[in-house]
Amino acid sequence: MSSKVSIAGVDTTKLPKLSNNDILALIKKVKKGDAHAREQFVVANLRLVLSVVHRFNVKGDRADDMFQVGCVGLLKAIDNFDETLNVKFSTYAVPMIVGEIRRYLRDNNSIRVSRSMRDIAYRAMQAKEELSKDSFKEPSLEEIANKINVPLKTVTFALDAISETVSLSDPIYSEGSDTIALLDQIADNNCTNENIDESLSIRSAIKTLSPREKEILLMRYYSGKTQTEVSEEIGISQAQVSRLEKNALKSVKDFLI
Repeated sequence: MSSKVSIAGVDTTKLPKLSNNDILALIKKVKKGDAHAREQFVVANLRLVLSVVHRFNVKGDRADDMFQVGCVGLLKAIDNFDETLNVKFSTYAVPMIVGEIRRYLRDNNSIRVSRSMRDIAYRAMQAKEELSKDSFKEPSLEEIANKINVPLKTVTFALDAISETVSLSDPIYSEGSDTIALLDQIADNNCTNENIDESLSIRSAIKTLSPREKEILLMRYYSGKTQTEVSEEIGISQAQVSRLEKNALKSVKDFLI
C-alpha cells in the first residue's frame, strides 16, 4: 500500500490513474469545451506535476508553492496540446511544467544565480534521474558530471547555487517548548580560555549558576562542543541541554544588566 503524500492540501494517494485511451478520450472532450472533463483531466495529471516537483528536491512551503506553479504549467500544456499529433500528453506537458517552475525559481530566489549556472544544475538533476533509473541506485556527483560532460567542481557549485537557503535559527528538533535550532548544532572551535577570561563580570555571573549549568556553558562556549556532544557526555537529552543552556544564558544576562 503506497504511503500518503500530501502537498498543497492534495492527498496524492487519492488521485486517479488514467490509461492512454482514457487520456485521449478526455482531452478530446476538453478541446470541445467540456468544463467537467477539463477538471477531471487536471486532477488526473496532478501526479505528473508532483513528479516534476520531486526533481527539484525541495520541502515544506516551498514545495507547495512549486506544486501550485507546476499546476499553472499543466493548465498551459492542456490548452496548447494538439491531440492529433502522435505524442503522449505527459511527454508534451513535462517540459512546460518544468519551464514554469524554473521561471518561478528564477524570479523568487533570494540569491541571484546566473542562467548558465541554473542550466547546468537542471541538466545535472535530469542526468541524476536518468542514471538512477538505469542503475537503480543514487549516482555520485562524479557520475553526473561525466554524464553531462561538465567539470565536477562546476556541477557541485551549480547544485549548491540553486539549493534552498536555510537560516541558522531554523528549528531542526522540537519537543514541547524545547526547540533546537541549526545554530545549536554548530561547533565553535574558536572558543578559548582567553575568550572567557576577557570579562571579569561574565566570570562573576557564571559563578551564580548551578554546577550543571556551569558545566554546560563551559562545554558549549569554552570547548566549542555541540549540544549533541554535550548531551552524550553528561548523560541527559539534547532537549534538556538546550533548556539548561538557555536558562543559564538568561541568568548571566540578568546578572549583567
